[in-house]
Amino acid sequence: MIHTEGVDAVTDADFDSEVLAAGLPVLVEFTADWCGPCRQLAPVLSAVAEEETGRLKVVQLDVDSNPEVMVRYGVLSMPTLMVFRDGEPVKSMVGARPKRRLLQELADVL
Repeated sequence: MIHTEGVDAVTDADFDSEVLAAGLPVLVEFTADWCGPCRQLAPVLSAVAEEETGRLKVVQLDVDSNPEVMVRYGVLSMPTLMVFRDGEPVKSMVGARPKRRLLQELADVL
């Protein structure tokens, strides 16, 4: 899996405890090694994770090795970004985007 600096990986096994039970909003990137736009998004997610420390948790889920969560939330294309708050998905975005746009899109859920 593409490792993004400052972003933890989650799996089907620990998704509920790491994401659904988190005290903060969580931005989950559904990603895959073969996904070009996911690689473009990596530095953006690193920067957002660093800037929003304490307000937002950012994690990645490799869909190839963790299909259960992907199916549970109906994720069809990579990268899909989903924001979870209080155990519920509250926002979903598909595709890579620049940092400024991502932060604008996240403003209403932070």
